[in-house]
Amino acid sequence: MNIVETQALTRRYGDLTAVDSVDLAIAAGEIFGLLGPNGAGKTTVIKMLTTLLPPTSGCATVGGFDVQRQPARVREAIGYVPQLVSVDGTLTAYENLLIFAKLYGVPRHERKARIAASLEFVGLEEAADRMVRGYSGGMMRRLEIALAMLHRPQVLFLDEPTVGLDPLARQTVWQHVKSLAEEFGMTVFLTTHFMEEADHLCGRVAIMNLGRVSALGRPQDLKTSIGKPEATLDEVFAHFTGHQLETGGDFREISRTRRVIARRG
Repeated sequence: MNIVETQALTRRYGDLTAVDSVDLAIAAGEIFGLLGPNGAGKTTVIKMLTTLLPPTSGCATVGGFDVQRQPARVREAIGYVPQLVSVDGTLTAYENLLIFAKLYGVPRHERKARIAASLEFVGLEEAADRMVRGYSGGMMRRLEIALAMLHRPQVLFLDEPTVGLDPLARQTVWQHVKSLAEEFGMTVFLTTHFMEEADHLCGRVAIMNLGRVSALGRPQDLKTSIGKPEATLDEVFAHFTGHQLETGGDFREISRTRRVIARRG
């Protein structure tokens, strides 16, 4: 069963076509990666699938619900971790999660247990009562994942989930993403600039360039398709896009880094 589908999904801004007739079909429980150089249209695709931006033409469904005709049902079915910092640094982790639980209508009698389980899953139970502005970039990202999974969504969207993180924090986030699919059967749709990340996490990837999908398939199959089974995904990326990749800190630094990446799309 395909839990995310798009048909000729397109988004234009005046004369600029940011996303051009994209067709995708993603199975339930899959970890799917959307890759591409800056400005390729990756974030625009995610914004359309999460109902934050209406398509100019084409159609898309998430969890069986149409993103234009049933946006409220789509939002109930998804979790979303955007590029920009989405946690409140003036609150504790527990307070962030409590607010989110109320917004998503988690029943009052389930909130405490759900919050505790989410904090334990991302390894933040010992830091639950600390102000988030004192967290490292990796801790913030883990908290954002805890927020996004709190209401048990069918599909989790992660837009550049490890941007600005050091290698150790990146590996920790990878572990949690894999666990979401393996332990909870959650579908994960992510964008990333890190080819090692895509190779490690994703069953399939789509490579975008200039708003269109240039290649789609399993990482190993794409390597074989360019005549180099031993190639890295970086080489595959360069082959299909003609680009070389452009590749933590405190709360303020992570916020600034993610703002720059978000502006580039």
